[in-house]
Amino acid sequence: MTLPGRFSWIALFLALFSMFSLGQAAEAKRPNVLFIAVDDLNNDLGSYGHPLVHSPNIDRLAKRGVQFERAYCQYPVCNPSRSSFMTGLYPEQTGVLSNAGVFRKRHPDLPTLSQHFMNNGYFAARVGKIYHYGVPLQIGTSGEDDPASWNKVANPIGIDRTELEPISTLVEGKYGGTISWRIIDGRDEDHTDGKGALNAIQIMKKHHPDKTGKPFFLAMGFFRPHTPYVAPAHYAKLYPLNKINPLMEKPGDRDDIPSVGLHDRPHQRELTVAKRKEIIQAYYASITLMDACVGKLMDALDELKLADNTIVVFFSDHGYHLGHHGLWQKSDLFEGSVRVPMIISVPGTKQGGKKSASLVELIDLYPTLAELCGLAKPTHLKGKSIVSVLDDPAKTVRDAAFTVTRARGKMPSGTKGPKPLGRTIRTDRYRYTEWGQDGKFGLELYDYQGDPGEYTNFAKRKGNEALIKKMQAKLHATRAYTR
Repeated sequence: MTLPGRFSWIALFLALFSMFSLGQAAEAKRPNVLFIAVDDLNNDLGSYGHPLVHSPNIDRLAKRGVQFERAYCQYPVCNPSRSSFMTGLYPEQTGVLSNAGVFRKRHPDLPTLSQHFMNNGYFAARVGKIYHYGVPLQIGTSGEDDPASWNKVANPIGIDRTELEPISTLVEGKYGGTISWRIIDGRDEDHTDGKGALNAIQIMKKHHPDKTGKPFFLAMGFFRPHTPYVAPAHYAKLYPLNKINPLMEKPGDRDDIPSVGLHDRPHQRELTVAKRKEIIQAYYASITLMDACVGKLMDALDELKLADNTIVVFFSDHGYHLGHHGLWQKSDLFEGSVRVPMIISVPGTKQGGKKSASLVELIDLYPTLAELCGLAKPTHLKGKSIVSVLDDPAKTVRDAAFTVTRARGKMPSGTKGPKPLGRTIRTDRYRYTEWGQDGKFGLELYDYQGDPGEYTNFAKRKGNEALIKKMQAKLHATRAYTR
């Protein structure tokens, strides 16, 4: 080879190497995503105004990002909700309408949220519960995970699984589907969530973009405060029983509520005040344990110099009752069951610490994160990007939030066949709910302007026919994109 020819080959090699290096650098500069999903967490948090709950780290995150005051799940049960926000489809579209469903049966090739990031050059990892798990018995396994969604997974297991007994429970031998709780001496790191936080930090270190040249999508799924509420004694001490005031069922509250909409689990309505306090103490202690784990992740982002290029999303899969309407846990269509905490922190934002009253849905997370990270949005997505709200929290993207669930209450006598679906919309002022097709098994209408506790079902009151017709039309209009 002649000397000039050799130089030409060298020049070509250097040019290609330079292009490859620049491409890697550009990819690494894409923002990372820390996607924190919490199990069975309601809005009882300091940043949401709760006077008792200690959540200093979530409160710290809220000061960095935008806190959504009116965020709603699409189904108030774990598996349907998680399948929905991870696919970007509504529950009736995923085909998952219970904890037993698998969305891949209907959508074998659909790119999930994390899979879409993988397809665009991201490293994606899961720690803990993102898809459905049978809690607590499946802790330490991959549960009902979707393997195609991840490059790497970690399945932490702590004393809340390895030492189930002794435990207090309302149904002997039951832990996850009923209320169960235990306060135990020990370190945060002894618990599944504590171990999970450490797993996540190790993944951040090993797959730091400065080392790999690739941004990461890290999904951290915390198990607490899902039952059993197992928490360290040092957090329970933050909640003296004499400071806890349980919300009691009001006499006559249920008289105007359709029976199918009231999911009563065994032994819950008859709980004594003392037992309610004990249960709520354990639930809140579990929240504070989870909050401490969130703090470890935030500290790690700072220590690893990742905070300036990492989007942090924090939310719960659905809400949770602690006695309102005589209900505990989830699965109904009241505000307490379908409203969720949601905070999104974007590096460089000028809106840190702001709160948004915009109605948003968990299904909006997929298109929002795709847009924030400069990725094309898959055509199958049904949610709406809320990037405009992150830029200006006073803006809105929708005038109603939609939720669906399978009725779990009592059916009218003589009724045969499966229990119907209930569908609800939350607007700026009202909630309107239909049980069964066109409300065959009952209607509900609540006005939050004068009745934030949902104590008066205006669908049962004369003189509201025009409003009911208007809300019915609005609910039915959502069927164009939710069915």
